[in-house]
Amino acid sequence: MKIITLMENTCGAEGVLFEHGLSLYIETKKHKLLMDTGASDGFLKNAEILGIDLTAVDTVFLSHGHYDHSGGILAFSELNPSASIYMQKLAGGDYYHGDRYIGIDKKILKLPQAKLLQGNCKLDEELSLFTDITGRRCYPQSNLALTKKEGEKEEQDTFAHEQCLVIREGKEKILISGCAHNGILNILDKYQELYQELPTRVISGFHMMKKTPYTEEETATILANARELAGYDTIFYTGHCTGDEAFALMKPVMGEKLVRLRSGLRVM
Repeated sequence: MKIITLMENTCGAEGVLFEHGLSLYIETKKHKLLMDTGASDGFLKNAEILGIDLTAVDTVFLSHGHYDHSGGILAFSELNPSASIYMQKLAGGDYYHGDRYIGIDKKILKLPQAKLLQGNCKLDEELSLFTDITGRRCYPQSNLALTKKEGEKEEQDTFAHEQCLVIREGKEKILISGCAHNGILNILDKYQELYQELPTRVISGFHMMKKTPYTEEETATILANARELAGYDTIFYTGHCTGDEAFALMKPVMGEKLVRLRSGLRVM
């Protein structure tokens, strides 16, 4: 298996672009796929620099309905109009951070290759998707500023549009989430409920980034996450919305079980 970070907030290889966004290129025995496409078409340039042929991609997954994960989909669809694009139907909603729209470009919903799902989906023995993550322990407090609008009604986003990708190949059981808005521990709880085991690797942002200093409660929540994750027999690769400060808090607790994602770096 091959997993390469095509886009992330920080640079990890000479000459590659970086931005506030996330995109992963993945090769399995049967598939060549993308998980998210960053905030722009910059991931296309990075793929070229890294020698990755995106015209060979057969499947794209959108982790949730935010611009920094979907921004390159339209540009990709021009390059590769045959790859299926899987997203939850709710990913097409109107999502906001304060007054700023942070949802996807609605043109994506009209693409003929877009597959709008309502719930879990098993593609084959290698790939499956799950959603409906309802737990709320150690819930990311930065979610509280994110809302969904329906007409004149505005309410806090529950992230029902978030889906997680599971890849199973040999001994590898890989769980991928874009931002883990529902909370990484709750996502892992759902994974264990569905599969009765732990993943060998998890690739995910943890949505802990803040522009203002953490409160004592927020710091305690981050450390509580780190202590529990350190007890899993799993390697965690994180970046994007986790933030440098949260990573610095978690790393001493988790040690080698926590690995930093950067643009251009190969995960495996």
